[in-house]
Amino acid sequence: MDSVPDKRERILAAAARLIVRNGLQCSMAAIADEAGVATGSLYNYFVSKEALVLGVYTRVSEVMAAQMTATPESEVGEREQVQRYIDRYIEFIWEDPQRARLFDYLDNNPLITLEDASRLFRAFVGHGIAMIEAGQAVGVVRPGSPTMIMSFVRGSIRNSLRRRRLHGSVLPAADRQLVADMCWAAIAA
Repeated sequence: MDSVPDKRERILAAAARLIVRNGLQCSMAAIADEAGVATGSLYNYFVSKEALVLGVYTRVSEVMAAQMTATPESEVGEREQVQRYIDRYIEFIWEDPQRARLFDYLDNNPLITLEDASRLFRAFVGHGIAMIEAGQAVGVVRPGSPTMIMSFVRGSIRNSLRRRRLHGSVLPAADRQLVADMCWAAIAA
């Protein structure tokens, strides 16, 4: 049982663990059991499995937005802002293997509408696009679709680190820097 006292949060955490472990084949009863709540109680918080999955997506988007949309420091230029974002994203993906696997699973098995995904991830995606546009405006980021550029950076980081994680639980500083340098080299003007 999870040590989180709030039932809704326990349910979301349990659902996330089971989705990572078993995919979406997990039953509401199994999620309730994992969360340490009665199945009927689970339905007081989420009226359906779809609503619960939407809740898991919402939680992931909130955590991503909180960690990745830090306001830029005024004395830092656009290049440094993009490079810091790359570093933060590497840390975000590496620091919690379960969250990274959950994000990959949800990203590769979209169970919500494109409209819901756009709404949930708007702050996170919008922040990255605005940052790339600002970098392009001053000539430090290559021309091209800001959406495509940010998708490339985030996907490159997730894929590189997923494969690196197969070789151990430690990400050496040299490997972390290599990933950051390759991302920057790919998008620099």
